[in-house]
Amino acid sequence: MSEAVVQARRLHAYHDVDAMRADVVDRITSLANRCISTRGAFRIVLAGGSTPQAIYQELKDIKTEWSAWHIYFGDERCLPVGDAGRNDTMALSAWLAGVPIPPEQIHSIPAELGAEAGAQQYQATLAHLYSFDLVLLGLGEDGHTASLFPHHKHDPAASVLAVRDAPKAPSERISLSSTTLSQGDHVWFLISGAGKLRALSQWLRGDDLPASTIRPGAGVDIFTDISVIAA
Repeated sequence: MSEAVVQARRLHAYHDVDAMRADVVDRITSLANRCISTRGAFRIVLAGGSTPQAIYQELKDIKTEWSAWHIYFGDERCLPVGDAGRNDTMALSAWLAGVPIPPEQIHSIPAELGAEAGAQQYQATLAHLYSFDLVLLGLGEDGHTASLFPHHKHDPAASVLAVRDAPKAPSERISLSSTTLSQGDHVWFLISGAGKLRALSQWLRGDDLPASTIRPGAGVDIFTDISVIAA
C-alpha cells in the first residue's frame, strides 16, 4: 500500500456492548470537558444508528458545560423535519432535547430541502470550520459509513455530498464527504452486533470500503464488542 492510502487504526475490543457503551460515554465526557477547558467549545459530529442512540441516551446524565457544545451531523435522510427516520430526530429524542445546549448550536442538516439544496446549505454552515473535536461514525452491514456507500463515486473536493441513489431507502440523502469526516481531531467508529462482523473483517484486512477513505492525521479508533482479529 502506498503511504497516501494507509489508514492508521486502533481497535478497542469489549466483552459486551454495555462495557463498550460505558467506556465510550466516559471518553466522550473526558474529551468534551478537556476541549471546553482549553478552548471554550466542543464540536462533535453525530452518527445515526442504534449503537450511537444508546450512547446518546447515557450522555444526558453526564456533568459538562452544555452551553459550550456544538452539534453537527455526519449524514441525514431526505425526509420531513421531525420524521422518525431522520438522524436528528433520533438524537433529539434520545439526548439533545433533554440538555440545555443552545438551539442555535445544534446544526441539523436541512435534508427536508432535498439532496442538492440541503447539501449546499449545509456546506455553507460548515464553511467557517477547519476541524471537529470528535467525529462519530458507524459501519453498516454492507460496509457503508455515514451515507457513503460501497461502489459509489464521490467528488473528493466536495465537503458535503448530495446522495441520490442510496441502496437503502430513502434513496436521497445528504452526507459529509470523506474529506470532511477526516477533519476530526478524533474519529471514532462505534460498531456493535454480529451482523457487522463481515464488514468489519473486510475493512480491517484492507478491503476497499468507504470507511477506509476516512483518514484523519491521527488515525481512527474502532470501538466494538465484535470478536475479530485485525489484519
